[in-house]
Amino acid sequence: MNGTTNATTVPPKTASVTTNGQTEKKYRPWNDFRSDTFTVPSDEMRQVMFEATDGDAVYEEDEDTKKLEEYVAKLSGKEAGLFVTSGTQGNQLCIRAHLHQPPHSIVCDDRAHIYNWEAGAIGLFTQSIVRPVAPKNGKYITAEEVESKLIVGDDIHFAPTSLICLENTIKGSVIPIEEIARISALAKAYKIPLHCDGARLWDASAATGVSIEEYCSYFDTVSLCLSKGLGAPIGSVIVGPKDVMNKAKWFRKAYGGGLRQSGMLAAAGLLSIKQNFPLLSRVHRYCREFTEYAESLGVEFEVTPETSIAILANVNVAILVDEAKKAGIVLMGPRVVFHIQITADAVDRLKHALKRTVERQKLEPDVVAKPGEFKVGY
Repeated sequence: MNGTTNATTVPPKTASVTTNGQTEKKYRPWNDFRSDTFTVPSDEMRQVMFEATDGDAVYEEDEDTKKLEEYVAKLSGKEAGLFVTSGTQGNQLCIRAHLHQPPHSIVCDDRAHIYNWEAGAIGLFTQSIVRPVAPKNGKYITAEEVESKLIVGDDIHFAPTSLICLENTIKGSVIPIEEIARISALAKAYKIPLHCDGARLWDASAATGVSIEEYCSYFDTVSLCLSKGLGAPIGSVIVGPKDVMNKAKWFRKAYGGGLRQSGMLAAAGLLSIKQNFPLLSRVHRYCREFTEYAESLGVEFEVTPETSIAILANVNVAILVDEAKKAGIVLMGPRVVFHIQITADAVDRLKHALKRTVERQKLEPDVVAKPGEFKVGY
């Protein structure tokens, strides 16, 4: 299609799959650009899940869960890992484990997931306030900006800073390792723990060549998602010192997150790292290809795409979503997310939809979306 020809007949999003003589329809998200969370387990992953151990993880008796936790801990260079059900849970367990006696405050990017997309969990679980930082460069916060928000000392009018949080990647942008090192040094100088929401740290590593271990070395704790980008059906692994992970495990139980027969999920998560982490370079290539095509049409982006996410800035979203539907792809707003199950055909269809959008919005300037109709998503 290459962004120029008319859309052909739209293939279905489901495919008929025959297993042991039985035919069933399985969802195949080859054309779904809403998020990298819409991937589904491959047949190999389903088999690994079927063969997984079924011990009780609350009693630390499940071998596949232990294997996953130990593998990610070693990969990240940390003492211990803990399997949790989601990135939100992982972040909040780390945050809660770092904070002790209120009052306290947290410094983070004003676009951060922990601040905007986790249902107010910081205030709910920690009684902490957030002091958000708006990055002047539009991509990432700097050590100077973080330091300007720190509250230190014993002035009783203010809640002292007890934690700094970074997110890498954030909106698809990679925080330079040099800046992470500077913020880490700042945190150590003030004796403030540093946490990383590394839901898409896999993407940062794939894009830069910086290892997961090197990234994690600058943080006290890190949350690594398995279902964003890597294709696992559920889960994240948090890593850090043993005492912090033990405290997090305690809170995981208190929050109702104790896992029983988690082996099938852990086995899927381990396979997702070993099998799918290397595929992210192809995902990023698709994103770059789309970015270059979009720029040739005069389309701009909220932030220059660097990994798997492209957020369109100057397109009519209502027209875009309509043209995407006609082209046989799925969007829910201006954010386009590439993942390991997107196909080259889907990328061509996306280009075609964008080209039609640019053409139509010149002719139909009165088409507008209803307030709140379309989301940026996460």
